[in-house]
Amino acid sequence: MEELGIKDIAVIAAEAADDKKAENIDILKVEGLTVIADYFVICSANSDKQVKAVARAIEEKLSEYGIEPRRIAGMNDARWVLIDYADVIVHVFHKREREYYDLERLWADAEKILREE
Repeated sequence: MEELGIKDIAVIAAEAADDKKAENIDILKVEGLTVIADYFVICSANSDKQVKAVARAIEEKLSEYGIEPRRIAGMNDARWVLIDYADVIVHVFHKREREYYDLERLWADAEKILREE
């Protein structure tokens, strides 16, 4: 299996979210803007159940490539699940939480990465 780059990991996570019908999927390149990660993947789901399903799908898909998260937080409440892959941090939001926290506004200087449709 070929070696995945950091951007590839972000794109695979976004595609896994899309497969579970997550909405408003964004990949933000935050490299140089923060030391915590190079990419954020941000997406929304319409219910707690869908938030969990999206997060599990991302974890399972990246696991197929031998990539395991350092940490997963928020799975119990399923309002904002954060999956930490070191250089890539995935945020799976319940729709209302995403509107409230508005990470895209906080990271407005980040470059948006477009996925192949």
